[in-house]
Amino acid sequence: MNAADVVAAALAAHVTVGTAESLTAGQVSAALADVPGASGTLRGGIVAYANEVKRDVLGVDAALLDSAGSVDPDVAAQMAEGARRVLGVNAAVSTTGVAGPAPHDGQPVGTVFIAVATAGGTEVRRFGFPGGRESVRAASCGAALELLGAAILREQM
Repeated sequence: MNAADVVAAALAAHVTVGTAESLTAGQVSAALADVPGASGTLRGGIVAYANEVKRDVLGVDAALLDSAGSVDPDVAAQMAEGARRVLGVNAAVSTTGVAGPAPHDGQPVGTVFIAVATAGGTEVRRFGFPGGRESVRAASCGAALELLGAAILREQM
């Protein structure tokens, strides 16, 4: 599912969406905003590249960040839940991971966690994308759109 499909599904279901992005640094919200009519569903996005932003803006647990680091499924879940709360949306997607060039938080390059939070709960998926920084970030953006779109269709909020 591409950004246009996500926007169409969200508009049809009267769903508002938001993002919390670390490794994609706004690419997901930018892809959504590129679609004509996105203003009817996209409420905003938070680029939470630094752990302090994850903690202070999104409410990610400080002890979790200290123990697990930022590349963790529970961090991804808390980021999505925080974005849903802070932005006041029906569905929020988050991205966190390692785009490279070096491993981070004990995780190899290409390790990505994406979460989607809705009223029905939070789903987290782990990915291992091949390639360098640009391809990992692009693949992460595509996967985030897929998961967000699938959640909107599944929930029919």
